[in-house]
Amino acid sequence: MIQLIADSGATNTEWRVIGAGGVGEVKTVGVSPLYIKPAQIKKILKKEVLPVAGASVDKIWFYGAGVVGDLNDTLTECLAEVFPGAEIAVESDMLAACRALFGDNAGIACILGTGSNCCWWDGKNMTSAAKAGGFILGDEGSGAYMGKMLISDYIKGLVPIALSKEFDKRYKLTYADIVSKVYREEAPSRFLASFSPFIAEHQNHPYMKNLIVESLQEFITRNVMHYDPRRNPVGFVGSVAGVYQSFIQQIFRNAGFKLGPIYPSPIDGLVKYHSGK
Repeated sequence: MIQLIADSGATNTEWRVIGAGGVGEVKTVGVSPLYIKPAQIKKILKKEVLPVAGASVDKIWFYGAGVVGDLNDTLTECLAEVFPGAEIAVESDMLAACRALFGDNAGIACILGTGSNCCWWDGKNMTSAAKAGGFILGDEGSGAYMGKMLISDYIKGLVPIALSKEFDKRYKLTYADIVSKVYREEAPSRFLASFSPFIAEHQNHPYMKNLIVESLQEFITRNVMHYDPRRNPVGFVGSVAGVYQSFIQQIFRNAGFKLGPIYPSPIDGLVKYHSGK
């Protein structure tokens, strides 16, 4: 049996092929219909995924951010066209986090990547007490949220001068560029999250430390606190969680919370889960 597993965020998708020959892998841009059109999704599947997976895929497990309702149907149709005959299950990125972090055990599962989310996992089912909200109404602690904090301070002249000059030199963005990319162009959350490397590179600067800690605290206060983190383990997946592990660990130590695993990506945990290892 050949299984194709995908973990797709707003920015990237990690693909794994589980077969008799071992595990194959490929990385593409995010393929959610929320961000790109079906024709582009099929093009990515045919050009980048099909050569690695082959045409004889039996089961596809696709875990994606914001893939619900009609978007779920659209993605299923795209996958079915490229991999005819495969059994397809399109699930949320939140379920991917739960299965990767805790398997059949209970815990509080969190995503900190381009976006953010959190839920209670009882080992079989998810319970969400708070909606993610997206990069405008929520997504605290995420790359897009931190990017929004930085760019908002930047246009208001609140970023320290040395950092602001370095930002200017690196990105060369005018105010008009920023407004256009956030309010008029596609995938604004991806644009905001694109400043994550800059934030990470300067994470020891007092201004950046404050920004990072404030963002993570917002995530914990507005999301994690719904589930009693003093009694239940809290696990994290996502690129932001991986980069800022030390910040998360310090916050949890100071608060007396129970910290579970932290994985930069859930994909290896999903391979383990679906291969029964």
